[in-house]
Amino acid sequence: MTYNASDIEVLEGLEGVRRRPGMYIGGTDKRALHHLVTELLDNATDEVVAGHADRITLILERGGSVSVQDNGRGIPVDPLPRYPDKSALEVILTKLHAGGKFHNKAYATAGGLNGVGISVVNALSLWTEVQVDRDGFSWQQRFSRGKPEGGLRQLEPTRKRGTKVTFMPDAEIFPEIRFQIENLVEMCRSKAYLNKGVKIRLKAEDTDVSHEFHYPNGLEDFVASWVEKQEKIIPEFFVGQAEGVGADENIRLEWAISWTFDDKGRQLSYCNTIPTGQGGTHETGMKSALLKGVREFAEARNLLPKGITIVSDDVLDGMFGVLSIFIPSPSFSGQTKEKITNTGIARPIEGAIKDQLDHWLHGQPEQASKLVETIVERAKERQNRRKTASSIKRKSVTNRLTLPGKLTDCITSDPDLSELFIVEGDSAGGSAKQARDRHTQAVLPLRGKILNVEQANMDKFEKNTEVQNLVTAIGAGCGKQFDLSGLRYGSVIIMTDADVDGAHIASLLLTFFYRFMPDLIRNGHLYLAQPPLFRVNSGSSSSYALDEEEKQKIIKKIRSKRPNAKIDISRFKGLGEMVPSQLRETTMNTQTRRLLKVFVDDEEITHDTFDRLMGKRPIERFKFIQEKASFAQDNLDI
Repeated sequence: MTYNASDIEVLEGLEGVRRRPGMYIGGTDKRALHHLVTELLDNATDEVVAGHADRITLILERGGSVSVQDNGRGIPVDPLPRYPDKSALEVILTKLHAGGKFHNKAYATAGGLNGVGISVVNALSLWTEVQVDRDGFSWQQRFSRGKPEGGLRQLEPTRKRGTKVTFMPDAEIFPEIRFQIENLVEMCRSKAYLNKGVKIRLKAEDTDVSHEFHYPNGLEDFVASWVEKQEKIIPEFFVGQAEGVGADENIRLEWAISWTFDDKGRQLSYCNTIPTGQGGTHETGMKSALLKGVREFAEARNLLPKGITIVSDDVLDGMFGVLSIFIPSPSFSGQTKEKITNTGIARPIEGAIKDQLDHWLHGQPEQASKLVETIVERAKERQNRRKTASSIKRKSVTNRLTLPGKLTDCITSDPDLSELFIVEGDSAGGSAKQARDRHTQAVLPLRGKILNVEQANMDKFEKNTEVQNLVTAIGAGCGKQFDLSGLRYGSVIIMTDADVDGAHIASLLLTFFYRFMPDLIRNGHLYLAQPPLFRVNSGSSSSYALDEEEKQKIIKKIRSKRPNAKIDISRFKGLGEMVPSQLRETTMNTQTRRLLKVFVDDEEITHDTFDRLMGKRPIERFKFIQEKASFAQDNLDI
């Protein structure tokens, strides 16, 4: 095979984005689709942060297009000296790394940093239309798959100002174009919380959905919405802000924190209004400030018993908090900006937060003592658990790992090659054991529906046999003791019946994994098997369908080739009804099966969904049913 100059390609303009969208938005799935909206919403929010806008409107339009509009300064429309025949707007929309955020003249801080956001949206859209109101006129330009359809047009005079971007995602790039209103709601809500006073309007033209988000107290309103129904240790919130922080005095930060008796707690962080779901150096600074402040107060008030040491987890347990920072030149890991990596900001952030924490604690000594005493009790419980665990470990150090009795293990011990199938019941377990590849596939049957860990207390959790069997089989521990280095299987696959009961069991398992083994999900080790619901036989051929829609497509395909063909349809009531060869072919064979990888699209939405639908408040589930009732069909297949 030759390799010479003729094999070299040079991709011009935005063609590289269309060829490799994963480099810019993380893929072409549902999460990536919604990231297009995030890019535009971030641009509009940057105008708010810069003090030039106070209103944003997001509209999910009929036909699937989306528009984002702000009342900011408007994208410049005058020609660029380097491109005298093109407007600044056209250059920004058609060239990567073009924008006003590389220096601090137009934006002191910004979420869009690399000049690729809006141009990537343009590149991956069937069409994009931009309208700018500025300099006394409306201006408009339209693009198709990243390329201009004509030049910039000057429209009628106007006294308005701002930018409106409307785009239609390209079906050549995205296999499914359907925006979820819940995701858009959370995007708008979080931006409104982070920018106190801004009004963000969301409307879906195909439905009655219409929201306006406006939070005068910003982050305090954010945390208050979380802890509204929680039992708080003390009623006061630790709320603060600081400006002129750091060696260059260019960091601005805000925070709001409340401590509750909830075991889980929740913390979110943002940089320039961009959610940093994987944390970073700014979170490190905040956590260090809280730990040092609590420790010093406990020591000053003699609240720390001998032999007890407070660690960060003791302070964070039951803590609901939001940290938002603004810096001129943040460093993110990747274009999707999930983690901030700036060095040198942790220490000044720590100092700013700790200084105000000291004043807050010593300014209300009775309430602060109550809070710190609760944290000390958590430290005692943690150290007692560790002593118990160490004792058990010492006693059994020479014992071989005792695996659950119903686990049928695989031959290989290499996690990169092995899979664990979690199935419901002995019947399905029996079929799965015969259908599996015994070299690489292990099977663990569960007895019915496992414990709902969202509602159970720790005592029930520790005594539940099915949950403990899961933890033991997977081998990496759970909760704060979870360690991926102990993972026995590279893929953990939930395989339940394709019916309502199966979906419920899968939901309970997902709740368990999300709450007690979130890193299993974050590192891409959890999957959902997709067993078929129907088998369609015609002559000597058989096809399998996941659902009613796929069944009808198969029938239509058969009829198109053989209009009078006899078709026999059977429905599987459960995995246990399948003969092993069918289960192997449809659900377990790596060459023919279909799997869904489980990942967290949005931490905030995911957390709220589990809390709402699996938690202790039935009224929340009732409200959910009422909200979704209009989507129900008369012929529900349950």
